[in-house]
Amino acid sequence: MALTLATRTTRIVASPTLQMAATVKAMKAKGIPVFDFAAGEPAQETPDIVKQAAQAAIQANFTKYTPVTGIDELKEAIIDTFRSTHGLDYEKSQILVSCGAKHTLYNFTQAFLEAGDEVIVPSPYWVSYPEQILLADATPVFLKTEESSAYAIDAASLEALITKKTKAIILNSPCNPTGSLYDRATLERVAELAIRHDLLVVSDEIYEHLVYDGHQHTSIASLSPEIASRTLVVNGVSKSYSMTGWRIGYAGGPKDLIAAMGHIQSQSTSNPASISQKAAVVAIREGQTFIDSMVQDLDIQRTTMVKGLNAIPGITCPTPRGAFYAFPNISSLMGRQHSKGIIRTPSDLAQYLLREGNVAGVAGEPFGSLEHIRFSYTPPMSVIKEGMERLAAAIHKLQ
Repeated sequence: MALTLATRTTRIVASPTLQMAATVKAMKAKGIPVFDFAAGEPAQETPDIVKQAAQAAIQANFTKYTPVTGIDELKEAIIDTFRSTHGLDYEKSQILVSCGAKHTLYNFTQAFLEAGDEVIVPSPYWVSYPEQILLADATPVFLKTEESSAYAIDAASLEALITKKTKAIILNSPCNPTGSLYDRATLERVAELAIRHDLLVVSDEIYEHLVYDGHQHTSIASLSPEIASRTLVVNGVSKSYSMTGWRIGYAGGPKDLIAAMGHIQSQSTSNPASISQKAAVVAIREGQTFIDSMVQDLDIQRTTMVKGLNAIPGITCPTPRGAFYAFPNISSLMGRQHSKGIIRTPSDLAQYLLREGNVAGVAGEPFGSLEHIRFSYTPPMSVIKEGMERLAAAIHKLQ
């Protein structure tokens, strides 16, 4: 039988970050040492109090189906943290708990977008935004931002992209992959445009707690009731509490949109894992000490990696303000040669570094850049220091 796949499968590619992670794991399984800066997850173990909450849930036989959109206890914790952190007041009907923030975003695209719709995505961007938009038969429209201006959004450039087909704008602050952070003034300009042009804002705030150097994260939804009414705030426990495998994301937003997203979820995954939900309650309510400690560690690791990258001829790297990624500019290395070919793209460089130095990073192309490569500074200091040495040695071999 000849299988004819749905055309939607031809619009997208597999996640390059997960592909690199799989490659690294395969190398490690063969006993090959890899300096892994590709992973988008903290190196710290999940907090003990969270693991204990999961164990207690199992012992209490909390192992059955839950309400599709999440248990009340977790929704209440989410509502409380939205209120205490951003002054946002949501009802339970405005909260959806999903199987990770990626799942939350997928639910959004399926519930809100259709053929002919356009969504503005600042570039560089997280790899899954355009792919999920394409899966919904809509069109991603990229707003180019510049490294020289810390990847700030220019309001005039943004407005120039808005058409009758534009339905939403996606924001990610702090940003994966750049580590950039939108200030309040920028968000106010974006909010004004969204209100004036009747657009929805999707604010991905999964890295909100991971900021440095005294910078503050601001949620665009906190600026006014008017913009809050047209904002979907997306978050989760994966990054801030080192719970990537627990798969709990959540959203707060307009009641009708949340309801529609819940309907989509009811026909796909049903509820998030019951045990993970109980664990997430404890993470959100009692995990601030863990966050504070992790940010202190990440701050030191960030400084070490950025310093190491900037010491390598041909590489320049601005200091990220948030998240846990460095996004060095490697454009000066394009055209350099090695024994098996020429470095023409970031992907060429990523493959060379993995082969020559056992250093894993993620090429810039799937993030919308032909001039960068992404490195995560979540590994321990010893790994970062030796990894930067190996990276420098591999770059030095290029002709």
